[in-house]
Amino acid sequence: MLLRLPTSVSEAQECMAQGAVPIGGATLVWATWQRDGFPELAMSLRELPEASVVGPEELGAAVVLHHMNGRVPEVLRGAAGTVGTGAVRRTATVGGNLVGSSLRCLLPAALVLDARARVLGPEGAYETDLPEVVAKRHLLLGLRWRTPLASGYRKQHAEAGGPPPLVVATAVHAEDGGPRRLRVAVRDGYDVLDGSAPCHADADEVFDLLRRTDLGALPPGARDVVREQVAGILDSLAER
Repeated sequence: MLLRLPTSVSEAQECMAQGAVPIGGATLVWATWQRDGFPELAMSLRELPEASVVGPEELGAAVVLHHMNGRVPEVLRGAAGTVGTGAVRRTATVGGNLVGSSLRCLLPAALVLDARARVLGPEGAYETDLPEVVAKRHLLLGLRWRTPLASGYRKQHAEAGGPPPLVVATAVHAEDGGPRRLRVAVRDGYDVLDGSAPCHADADEVFDLLRRTDLGALPPGARDVVREQVAGILDSLAER
């Protein structure tokens, strides 16, 4: 297998045209390749500056989960810190988790940040939304978002080998000319649901508004966890 390490978007685009397979950290594909055979040409974005940035409002697709530190919002740090083992987090990448993984542990966190994705297609780089990236498995270059006022992440305990654990991500944003808005995203099994509501002092009122979104389809146990997280993040804002 020949591995290409492009250092510019144009080089990465050329690799794509040659049929190079993106590998991320290879944590998800290595065992499959050992069983079924390795591709002739692969590509890693780890030398591409656009894919390696870590900042308060942007994150590159080639960043390994272990490197997501205090420069990114709490909800992203929390999501990255609960993926697999330490060894996995030192190898797995943002792009691999969002596009290559069926669990997509970072997706709820990215959704509540209202993140936009920068992807690379045959005609060049462009910006799109996360549902399109997930559905069409685009080559992700990175994410951009606006800094939230507060954010949080909770992952329920689950037995090894069982169903994926419940995940609840939250973030509060300051709307231009309007009230603060709370965004919530939940991974229940392999499904990810999200919704938003204006922030009020009464957590029960906010939760009732959220139940009118897609989050209303959650089972009672999951809704209870969402209610707790909503109350917690609103309390944290009130204390500031």
